Amino acid sequence: MKKQIFSLLALALISVPALAVEVDASMNPVITGMPSQSIGTDAVAGALGDVGAATTPDMYSQHWNPSKYAFMKSHGGIAVNYTPWLRKLVGDIDLAYISGYYKFSDLDAISASFRYFSMGNVTLTDNQGQALQDAKPNEWALDVAYSRVLSEHFSMGVTLRAMVSDLNNGTNLGGGVEMHPAWTMAADVSMYYQLPIEISMGESKFAWGLNISNLGGKVTYDDDNRNFIPANLKFGLSYELPFDDYNRLTFSGDLNKLLVPTMQSKIAQNELGDDYGNAERLRRWYSDMSSAKGWFVSFADAPGGFKEELQEVQFGLGVEYSYNRQFFARFGYSHENKLKGNRRYFTVGAGFKLSIFELHAAYVIGTAATNPLDQTLRFSMAFDLAGIKDLIKD
Repeated sequence: MKKQIFSLLALALISVPALAVEVDASMNPVITGMPSQSIGTDAVAGALGDVGAATTPDMYSQHWNPSKYAFMKSHGGIAVNYTPWLRKLVGDIDLAYISGYYKFSDLDAISASFRYFSMGNVTLTDNQGQALQDAKPNEWALDVAYSRVLSEHFSMGVTLRAMVSDLNNGTNLGGGVEMHPAWTMAADVSMYYQLPIEISMGESKFAWGLNISNLGGKVTYDDDNRNFIPANLKFGLSYELPFDDYNRLTFSGDLNKLLVPTMQSKIAQNELGDDYGNAERLRRWYSDMSSAKGWFVSFADAPGGFKEELQEVQFGLGVEYSYNRQFFARFGYSHENKLKGNRRYFTVGAGFKLSIFELHAAYVIGTAATNPLDQTLRFSMAFDLAGIKDLIKD
């Protein structure tokens, strides 16, 4: 019963963002449809506090910054990732993710990924509390990206994505409630810059990355409420510092800002006048706003002004130690303002990399006693397809 109650609450937050109207102004998180699209996918970035916009290009770059693939040295690879999600609360919610890339020239790369987020088993009931049937709510996304090196140190990428969210598996909930799977298309634009810098201890590297993701249409589950998807602006910096030919440290950080308007918005107050406090008018204003308008409104609409806008910026910091670029130890921290969700946690992880195979793990340590992300464990493994091809030839 506890598991079912939690899952149903999660579904409510996903499908009915107008519920935020009832929340006190001091707690004003930005709520979106398809929230699983914001979940980090792999154990490498997961061990670095969910930082990945400007980190060293790797096989897991599709979610964080696909333009990094253009700088990969190998011509192809595939990665498989698994995350048992919210294990402190439930036992059957998980995220599976597979990604891969192929370089068809020294300057060009194509990449793709498939994400499947399962919300476990949920018993659906009608308005009278009578059980209808069990459902397995899920969200999935399929995307493909193209990236190209435009100068010696700079690359760009574009991504196209199809997303589907199915909350009730076609079950009629009764009472006039008709729900159906929600779907939309979206695009990403990404950039990556890396600059080698010679220092006394060897060659260091500075990098920055930018990924504007999930720029797409709104979704609806009931043909009435139209929900924003988690469009996001991610900017990151990274610096790799060598100590000798074998030992090096990499320091990285990301800033994230959802390009989604805040429900209790100053923009709404200006447009709706004295009726701003009317929940139904606010809900309709939010539902009818176009996606493109929402992206721009999100920078200046928080009820608390510039101070609250800054509260909506989530940041992550990570440090990676590598030995001979084969063995890795990682540590990170992710911070979200307590009034915008309060997801704050430390991360640790480790991994190793052979010529054609690599394996990584990451673990989340929540800093709040009630943090549902506490004790989350991620696993990732990847295969260098070019290396496998060369091994077969030999």
